[in-house]
Amino acid sequence: MLLAAETRPAGGAAIGEVILATGIGLGLTALLLGLVFLHRTRRSTVLTRIGTRLGAATGVPAWVALPTILATLSLLTALLGMLWDISLHIGVGRDEGPLANPAHFLILFGLFGVFAAGVLACSMPLEEKPGPAAVRFLTGWDVPIGGILLTAAGFYALLGFPLDDIWHRLFGQDVTLWGPTHLMLIGGAGLSIVGLLVLEQEGHGGLSTDDGDRKVGRTARFVRQASAMGGLLLGMSVFQGEYDFDVPQFRLALEPLMIAGAAGVALVSARLFMGRGGALAATAFFLVVRGGIALVVGPAFGEVVPTFPLYLGSAILVEALALVVPLSRRPLVFGAVAGIAIGTVGHATEWGWTRVTQTLSWNGDILVEGTLMAVAGGVVGGLLGALLASGLRRRLPAPAVARAVVVGSLAVLAAAVGNGLLATVPDDLDATFGIEEVQADPRTANVTVQLDPTDFVDEPSWVQITSWQGDGLVVTPLERTGAGAYRTTEPVPLHGTWKTLLRIHDGRTLTAVPIYLPADEAIGAEEVPAEDGLTRSAVPEKEILQRELKEDSPGWLWTASNLVVLFCTLILIAAISWGVGRYSRRASRCEPFPNSPADAPDDRPRIATGQA
Repeated sequence: MLLAAETRPAGGAAIGEVILATGIGLGLTALLLGLVFLHRTRRSTVLTRIGTRLGAATGVPAWVALPTILATLSLLTALLGMLWDISLHIGVGRDEGPLANPAHFLILFGLFGVFAAGVLACSMPLEEKPGPAAVRFLTGWDVPIGGILLTAAGFYALLGFPLDDIWHRLFGQDVTLWGPTHLMLIGGAGLSIVGLLVLEQEGHGGLSTDDGDRKVGRTARFVRQASAMGGLLLGMSVFQGEYDFDVPQFRLALEPLMIAGAAGVALVSARLFMGRGGALAATAFFLVVRGGIALVVGPAFGEVVPTFPLYLGSAILVEALALVVPLSRRPLVFGAVAGIAIGTVGHATEWGWTRVTQTLSWNGDILVEGTLMAVAGGVVGGLLGALLASGLRRRLPAPAVARAVVVGSLAVLAAAVGNGLLATVPDDLDATFGIEEVQADPRTANVTVQLDPTDFVDEPSWVQITSWQGDGLVVTPLERTGAGAYRTTEPVPLHGTWKTLLRIHDGRTLTAVPIYLPADEAIGAEEVPAEDGLTRSAVPEKEILQRELKEDSPGWLWTASNLVVLFCTLILIAAISWGVGRYSRRASRCEPFPNSPADAPDDRPRIATGQA
């Protein structure tokens, strides 16, 4: 950080920073492996003593307690770092180097903590079989399924960090949350929660007294489960981060899909797994954490404040439906019905919430498509959430049914995302700008816009001017003054490193026109000046928002790299599905009767196991 370059690089970190980051990673790995070696060879009991003390307070074995606490704290650290990092990139643009960005340290140490938690969960059990679905690693060394899933997800997320630098060297800086390596970081961290949920279930032995109800473990366990399910909601909600900051680089119809999908997965699984109040408790955890991070990133750090979805309306719907729809034998039916409710009534509550919190709120332009996307996301999320809860409660449907639901849900999700990514750019749209200077130094101005043709937009999602990466963010919806004529409602910056552009989103059209762009020596770009009366043509938004992308990268390399990341992601999803399935089917053999949903009446005899 002290040796940051004068100009911000646009294609990967300096070699010195790469070496330093590699050294940090190797040092942390050596420390972790050293602890594991000392523990496995009985030369040290520090891990056992710490885990036992934590386990005494939480009612789980040492190999569950320590990794769970470590992973939870690490995920919260990484989430804070990620939202802070997004805010920094929106406010100031590229980093002077990856180690010059303090948020990157929180992300790096947080993700390493998740990976380390998985390794410890696999390494700490000594001379015991950790759970009914444990996997033989070496003779005398069995590892829990939850530990394997946690390690895999953590490693996948951590791998995204060095690959991100390679990606920038190949293709330049893609300043978007949805860059493939960024999605590795997000996806791995979010899916690690599933590993934590399985690990806790394994810690209770998979026996019939451990049915996930509040009657078992009472308040403490209910709070832990609410934290885990709330964490799952946090992880699934990160994907719409650009919308939370009012700088989305994709069509608005994608946001309802992602919000409903996250609600379906987390809230349906929370209600089925935890019982009454599960969905509301998970939502409460989400709101407390995201609200707290918003206060830290905004008022405390002085950066752009992230907003967040509400989810409260969907949680109330899920809880209410659980009182009507039979849960004991038809969790998938409940998931589908809850998904429809989330995608309609729950979607309507989020619609109102965006009017309060987002500058680029939802309007009639996405009324039909946005609702259909929300229903698709809600149903897919509800089905996957029902499968997850059924797996944790050892009541998965037949393998063929479970596989069909997973594959079908992913196919529908892929189709919906593909639809949301489809956008057109007009080849005949021009914009003429009038610059009414308000302040000369630093230069700010009111801007008027005249579109040609004048009837280009009908009922747009937005016609606005975004100014960003000049040490702040200004998103200004334009006021319509006539046919194709608009003006700003506040002055916009036209100086320094600010990038100011007109953005238009109407139906499937997503386009932009530059107003002012600074010169950028690192990418060989000249200044685009803001001049009164100048007419410019509309271009794809990506050409301006991701100005640093290299134009000379081979197209086949870009396609191949994206496909490799997609393939690895599908492997991780397959591993998660395998792990939940193995736990469910192996653990169900440990009791004469399978578990019913958490709050379903059950008068069957129980096996005394001594479990707390």
